[in-house]
Amino acid sequence: MGKDLLQKITSLCKRRGFVFPSSEIYGGWEATYDFGPLGAEMLRNLRNLWWEEFVLKQQNIVGLDGAIISHPKVWEASGHTESFADAMVEDLVTNKRYRADHIIDEALGIVSDGYSLEEINKAIKDNNLKSPDGNELSEAKHFNQLVEVGIGTTESSKTTAYLRGETCQPIFYNFKLVKDTSRVKLPFGIAQIGKAFRNEIKVGPFFYRTREFEQMELEMYLHERDHEKYFEHFKKWSIEWLVSLGLREDKLRLRDQEFKERAHYNKVATDVEYEFPFGWKEFQGIHYRGNWDLSRHSEYSGVNMEVIDEETDEGFIPHIVEYSIGLNRLMFVLLFDAYAEIENRTVLKLDKRIAPFRVAVFPLLRNKPKLVKKAREVYESLVEAGFSVAWDDRGNIGKRYLSQDEIGTPSCVTVDFQTLEDDTVTIRDRDTTVQIRVDVRDLVSSI
Repeated sequence: MGKDLLQKITSLCKRRGFVFPSSEIYGGWEATYDFGPLGAEMLRNLRNLWWEEFVLKQQNIVGLDGAIISHPKVWEASGHTESFADAMVEDLVTNKRYRADHIIDEALGIVSDGYSLEEINKAIKDNNLKSPDGNELSEAKHFNQLVEVGIGTTESSKTTAYLRGETCQPIFYNFKLVKDTSRVKLPFGIAQIGKAFRNEIKVGPFFYRTREFEQMELEMYLHERDHEKYFEHFKKWSIEWLVSLGLREDKLRLRDQEFKERAHYNKVATDVEYEFPFGWKEFQGIHYRGNWDLSRHSEYSGVNMEVIDEETDEGFIPHIVEYSIGLNRLMFVLLFDAYAEIENRTVLKLDKRIAPFRVAVFPLLRNKPKLVKKAREVYESLVEAGFSVAWDDRGNIGKRYLSQDEIGTPSCVTVDFQTLEDDTVTIRDRDTTVQIRVDVRDLVSSI
């Protein structure tokens, strides 16, 4: 069921313009994807909804749009040049490389993320584990995930820098600038949406794990005494917001990471997971990072990151509770959750705020100028009202309905001959297929 559904969604995404293999005319490029017209709209809707909920509605949270390439010392201070690595094993026959923990987990049904190289080698040897192609595996070794770039005008003067491995570092090194210019007081948060890059060993399925992806992150600066309160708040807030998008709550769960799984900067970490047909997979993390980040940037830069505690009048370096969700992964989850096959229809039951188009407008027949003219008037009035609107006059009306069902359009408006007589149109509901007739003047409120 898992592979079958994955293939159906992969096919739908390419056929309908949600997601394309990147550089396909050159044969594609592993783990890179381009988001087509419908995918771009869906991502834009999700960005806007997230920003509205987690920034605009919050008095003590502000936004940031940081650089993708930062000073190389940023990644030394953050610990990524030293610790941002996965354990890798290689098929000794095909030379294909794999994440060691994935090989072990899939074979033994355990969580081995965070194992030392010695523990990994022992698990592989003791259980006689092979590569997916059935061949012997090499000894495990560490593989740093940071993506290097050369910055400079000539080869001899280029400096090694990195594409950011996580979007939060600009939020950390800009802490004092944001605090001083925004005049915010602790506890306060800084949010950002943007691209991150990781040289992943294992990628897929589809665009679930890629080397270039987008994150929506919120870093909450606070006193250590408040971290549990905000950590629990973020867990509750996360689930509530995801359910508000239409995700089924019984398909979501919170899972606390074991000590060995946690990143080097995390004191506590909880994953938000979704139950795919192929198992529970993480797409969001809630982390208590302590004061690791600001302490390290203070140490490496020489800039004092302390603030004054108004209760005790003592200086301290703020602690951080982090909310981090993958935008692309959220889209992946929503597509799986919304996909349905009902009788002869494929339907994406997307929330109306997320669907690429809020409404589609059809003239009943494309070769009747009066119908087309009236339908164009209806289309333009809906666009002017702020809706994202699809225009479709291809083929017969039944096929148009099915086409819009497949891309998740909640409502379809048809202009027919009766419209020319009494200025009413039909609205068809995506999920029920029920049609009602309304006056054109009431169309916006009806939708």
